[in-house]
This record gives sequence, structure tokens and C-alpha cells, in this order.
Amino acid sequence: MSEEKTTTKTKICPVCGTRLSETATRCLVCGSQLEVKAEVRSPKLNARRLPEMKLSLPLALALLALIITLVVVVVLLSLNTAKTPSEEVITIPSITSTPTVTLTPTITPTPTLEPTYTPLPPIEYTVVQGDVCSSIAAIFGVSVRSIINENNLNANCDISPGIKLLVPQPTPTPTLPPTATLNPAQATDSACQRIDYQVKSSDTLSSIAQTYNVSMDAIKQYNSMINDIVYEGMYLTIPLCERKPTAGPTPTPTTPPPYAPPNLLLPVDGAAFSLNNDAITVQWAAVGELRQNELYMITVEDLTSSEGKRLVEYAKDTKFIIPVSFRPTDSIPHIMRWSVSVVRQVGSSITGIPLYEQAGTSSERRVFSWSAFVFEAQP
Repeated sequence: MSEEKTTTKTKICPVCGTRLSETATRCLVCGSQLEVKAEVRSPKLNARRLPEMKLSLPLALALLALIITLVVVVVLLSLNTAKTPSEEVITIPSITSTPTVTLTPTITPTPTLEPTYTPLPPIEYTVVQGDVCSSIAAIFGVSVRSIINENNLNANCDISPGIKLLVPQPTPTPTLPPTATLNPAQATDSACQRIDYQVKSSDTLSSIAQTYNVSMDAIKQYNSMINDIVYEGMYLTIPLCERKPTAGPTPTPTTPPPYAPPNLLLPVDGAAFSLNNDAITVQWAAVGELRQNELYMITVEDLTSSEGKRLVEYAKDTKFIIPVSFRPTDSIPHIMRWSVSVVRQVGSSITGIPLYEQAGTSSERRVFSWSAFVFEAQP
């Protein structure tokens, strides 16, 4: 026998699992109340749901960025496509007609009207005792002749106390209209002839200024320099308009008065130094503000050395560090004598070495000892 297929729709009790008819509202086995929505949750409905796709947050952001990029590319392509027709229209040659020559009328400049002044009415003045025409003219700033003409007086301008005179007021001088002029800085900058110069390895700012006969301050000002340092390959603007005038007969320079001898401070006379002292600093008091070409000359002599060891250095400051290379190397202490004086540069040798002359009296001479061994304390 073939099994007969059941076509009646049923539903299952969610409590005991008993199969019941579709219209049953209560389970006949366990007595549970059945809900009408049980039919919606049947497996048949779950089978018809659309498939779901879940994306992680980074993947979703990457997909969103890709979509935005595609939209931007499409918009740019559409804009380029929209511009193509207009460009083609511009490049199409057209028939050019011969333009008609139009004569431009000559513009007649409007003359500048000069200011004019209306003569001022005369001032009435009563003569007092002691007045004369010259004193009245001086008070009002006019001439005696104008008073005579205004009052029909005689040539001697005879007046008496009590009479009334008409004193003419002076006519003000008209002011010329202003003209457009450049300020001194603009006029100098626009009229100044300049050249560019590339600094060489042997150049200094002083040598460049001397070559072009231009002051160092002018070169520094035109190049916004804060010091006198130049380096190889540097470009400078040389203002030729700032050239110094051609020198005539050289006047005899006035020699400034000599400086007083510097007052030595440290080290004290007779100080002793040993191997512990890698360098010795000597100090002195300033004699005043030195000029640009003046320096202090420090002289240190090794009196113990048979070779006549001597050190001469120059400094702008009021102290100098004697290098360790000057320290003796043998086992006996050496007596060092040092002094300071002011010198002035008077030129340079062929090899570029500065030449100096004494600009004041040398200081006193002090001595100190310097040894190549360490002093041991006595027990």
C-alpha cells in the first residue's frame, strides 16, 4: 500500500512537541496556550530570508574610500569632457577682417592753474607821539614807500600824532604747487649704480672695499650684513655710487695721544704654576675704548730657556690665555716675564701679515714660575 500524503497544515506545540492542527489554540496534551505568531516563526519562513553579509569596520571604511575615489574620477572625467567642445571651437580658424585704422586724438594737457590771492584791505592806524614812518613800516612788515603811496604823503613822510594812516597789508607770496619727488632713500637707491661681486678665497671685506674705493659700512648696509665676515662664493652688491672722492694731497694725519700703561691684574707678581695648570690666564685693566685698528699686545718671555723662547699675541679683550704649548718640558721651574701694551695697525706686509706700531707706554713687567712637575705638599 502506498503511504497517503497528509495535506492538512499543522503546527507543533513549543512545550511538548505535539503536532496539532493549524487552527488549534491550546495543546490537547499539555494544555499550553498557543500563540498565533507561531506560524510566522516556522522553518519554512526562515528558509526564504535573504543572505546577510557582515563587514568589519576597516573593510567598510576602505570600501567607502574606494567609492568616493571612483566618484571623484568620474566627475573629473566629465568636466574634462565638457571642456573639450569649447576648446575645439576656440581653435577653429575664422576669417579675419582688416581692421579700420582709427586716429587717436591728441590729448591736450590741462594747464596747472597757479594760485592767486586777493589784495587785503589796508589797516587803519592812529599815529601816537614818537612814531615815524620807518617804525610803523617795521611794525607791520611793509615798506615806507607803500605807506607814502597809500596816504598821499610827501617824500619825507611827515606825520604828526593823532592822524590816521592806512597801512597796506603785505600780499602773501603764492605757494608753488607740490611736485612728486622721491624720498632720499628711494632717490639714492634708484640712481645708485651697483655691480655684483663674488667673493674669492683670498678676499676680505676690507680688501674688497679698498679695491672698489667704497667704504666697508656702505657695502655692509647694501648687503644687510651684521659683521665684517665674508666667505668664498658669497655674492656682494657693490654700490659704486658710494665711492669715496678722489684723494687730493694727503693731509698729515693727527696722531692720537698715547695710551697710559695698562694696569696688570692677574697673576700676581711671583706666582707659581705647575703641571696642574694646563693654561695660565693673564688679565689687565682697560686703558679706554680702543679704535678699530688698535689692539693689546701681550708679550711673554721664558727667561730660563737658553733658546730665548718668546710669545707675542694680540687681543681686543683685557685677558689672554697662555697656551699649554708654552709650558716648559724639563724638570726645573722656568721664570716667565710678561707685559701688555697698546699697538696700532699701520699696514700689512706683502704676505698679508699686519704691521703694528706702539700706541702707548708698556705696562710694568711681572714674573711667574711654571714647572713641568707637580708640587708636593711638605709634611
